[in-house]
Amino acid sequence: MTKSVKLADIAQKVGVSVVTVSKALSDQKGVSEEMRERIKKLAEEMGYRPPSAVKKESAKPRSYNIGVLIEEEYLDNYESFYWKIYQQISIYALQQECFAMMEVVSGSMEEQMELPKLVRERKAHGIIVLGRMPDRYLKLLKEDESVPVVYIDFTDDDPDTDAVVSDSYYGACRLVNYLIGQGHTRIAYVGTLLATSSITDRYFGYAKALMEHDIPQREDWRLDDRHVSSGFIQEGLMQIPEEMPTAFFCNCDLTAGKLIQKLRQGGYQVPEDISVVGFDNYIYPGVCDLGITTYEVDQAEMAAQAVKILIKRMGNEVDRPRTYMVEGRIVVKDSVKKIES
Repeated sequence: MTKSVKLADIAQKVGVSVVTVSKALSDQKGVSEEMRERIKKLAEEMGYRPPSAVKKESAKPRSYNIGVLIEEEYLDNYESFYWKIYQQISIYALQQECFAMMEVVSGSMEEQMELPKLVRERKAHGIIVLGRMPDRYLKLLKEDESVPVVYIDFTDDDPDTDAVVSDSYYGACRLVNYLIGQGHTRIAYVGTLLATSSITDRYFGYAKALMEHDIPQREDWRLDDRHVSSGFIQEGLMQIPEEMPTAFFCNCDLTAGKLIQKLRQGGYQVPEDISVVGFDNYIYPGVCDLGITTYEVDQAEMAAQAVKILIKRMGNEVDRPRTYMVEGRIVVKDSVKKIES
């Protein structure tokens, strides 16, 4: 390794003080033009580089390959939602001189505990997991500690893993408070508890808002929308209660859209008869022709945070693992009717 040239090395060669060399190289007064030129020429010949230049070069980010993993079934059910997050990851990664590559993880890969090609062939320096995968498969991904892993849109029980999630708890609380502000006190929750951490967090936010307004919860107004094991929405599970609330809070816009379909089939109009809100501000085209009031998830910020965290991990920057919560915003559309006192 070549030894760096110091001011003292140049001063010794010329036969002047270090102060004189410093003044000459920084164009300060107190040095003759002849001596200044002599010192600058010698510094160049010796390969001297000022500390500011060395620091700037060392601070330049390294280029990394970022692997993005997503379950096969998520692409079937949430293609546009997760595809948009992947696009945001790619854009932000390029801005950081990194490159993002997606690989789809099939059910058979999870059953056989087969590592993704990006990991197996060491094509990625770090991994972002989009959407929840089985715990034992996540454990497999994290076995190689040299390849850091960051989750997006979910967390697990491992305290040593970074995750980026939307503000499900407080977002849900704010959205239910909005409904209460519109005069609704009979509010049902639609979402299978424990199917995902987000659905459960949104339920607790719903419960918090009701408790703060002394509104009792009703078990018959807590409705399932999917099986706990699969985590995917099934319309047949959504049963309309016998005694109707005035509003439904749904754990996502897709569930809200399918609920609106079911309500219409039962002879109810939204929002004239029943109000409905969702969460995430995303729904497939064709599911619902009504604008659903919702809590928008900031996908771009979630993607940027995940890339930032992963770059730090890949660069071995010491920091404790943590869950990063990204705040969203309420988006008012056409699915809520104000109830006058």
